[in-house]
Amino acid sequence: MKIRLTEEIWKEGNMYVSYCPELDIPSCGESIEQAKKNLKEAILINIEETKKMGTFDQFLQESGFENIQKDVLSVRKELMGFTPIEIGI
Repeated sequence: MKIRLTEEIWKEGNMYVSYCPELDIPSCGESIEQAKKNLKEAILINIEETKKMGTFDQFLQESGFENIQKDVLSVRKELMGFTPIEIGI
């Protein structure tokens, strides 16, 4: 089974922050590649722990996941674009 997730990455100071909004899991690294790797590891640890506690299915339901294809879970919404905008205030 696979889970379709979103990965956001931005730079803060000299670190790269990675974030999965569907699961509300952050991580970071000294490079983009390390931030991505660390986020995947944090997600896997979280999933393993919910499975150990017997709350994995509840965790998926509360996060809004559903089957979209055979063996692929996704949230009901999908990020279609991300563009910084400026608004005068």
